[in-house]
Amino acid sequence: MSIAMTSGTTNPGTRGRAAVAAPLTAFVFMGFCWGGFAALVPELKAGIGASDRGFGFAMLIAAFGAVTAMWVAPLAERRLGTLALPVGAVAMTLAFLTPGLAGGVVSFGLAMALASVASGMLDVVMNAAVARIEAARRRPLMGFAHAMFSFGYAASAMTTGLVRSAGGGAAEVFGGIAVLSLLALPLLARGAPPPEPAGVGGSTAFGPGLRRVVVLAGLIVLAAFLVEQAADNWAALHLERTLGAGAALGAAGPAVLGLTMGAGRMAAQGLVARAGARTVMAWGALLAAVGAALAGAASVLALAYGGLLALGLGISVLAPMGLAVAGETASDANRSAVIARVAVIGYGGFFLGPPVMGFLSEGWGLPAAFLALAILLAMVRFILVPALFARG
Repeated sequence: MSIAMTSGTTNPGTRGRAAVAAPLTAFVFMGFCWGGFAALVPELKAGIGASDRGFGFAMLIAAFGAVTAMWVAPLAERRLGTLALPVGAVAMTLAFLTPGLAGGVVSFGLAMALASVASGMLDVVMNAAVARIEAARRRPLMGFAHAMFSFGYAASAMTTGLVRSAGGGAAEVFGGIAVLSLLALPLLARGAPPPEPAGVGGSTAFGPGLRRVVVLAGLIVLAAFLVEQAADNWAALHLERTLGAGAALGAAGPAVLGLTMGAGRMAAQGLVARAGARTVMAWGALLAAVGAALAGAASVLALAYGGLLALGLGISVLAPMGLAVAGETASDANRSAVIARVAVIGYGGFFLGPPVMGFLSEGWGLPAAFLALAILLAMVRFILVPALFARG
């Protein structure tokens, strides 16, 4: 399928490397923000004096803001045009400065809501941009784009661990990321793929088959991001609190997840061509389930890192492939709307994962919470993936 751009705009397939670089840079900065946040969770949680349940509640407040933002993201994208990516990226990095200033659970929840709104808006914009480029060029890019997020996430988590070990904190980490985003503005703005004109990308004429794909792909993305963010945001705390790791070794948990997810998403580009999306998604979900169970049951750091490695590799393929399958099924007229719907369903998991993990941890402990993630991934493997690719 190719995308017919109207109103005199240039087809994104002909815009050269700049068209690809703009959304990929946004993915990297998304990774910077969430990787830094994940490595700072032990410090932020202690700073607001929150219990596991209280911290989870604060993240739940953030989830509502993010999901709401995703509903209006296509409209905001059309209003901003090619400025959507640079404005969204800078707004997100600036918003992430606020959680470190919070003095209590409620103010932290509101600060995270602000950061999540900006993050949710940018998420839809950059995924829709990648889907348009994929369709125009007839070449896969979604897995690579999400790999850029993962590598940015890993780099930020590792750097944040070093900053914490040296006595720094959230102000230094997010201040540095905000400065970098301002320096990257020319790259974010140059050649950014234009959105569909009003009335095109906003089409909601979905047939029953497409609605079914949207719901199933959205549920797979939801489960994937719920597990990913639950593990990302609580891995450092699990390693530090349950297994006695220090700040640097605790931050290595999110870093391992980020690196392995990035590697898995890069490898998936070739694996899908050889084995097909269904096979890769099924085996990925199974590997992730085993990894989550191992991370939760581990009694030593080495086993926990091994579990996180398997979890990262397996979970890496689920979200980008779910979005890609939905994007391939959609028509040119409703691709952005389809991506937005899948994002609304799926990215709820991105923000619901941390609070769900907090509630489980408060009741049964972090090891049991990781085992619950393994059960969810098994359901993806044996129920959702077969249903997505079933005929009818």
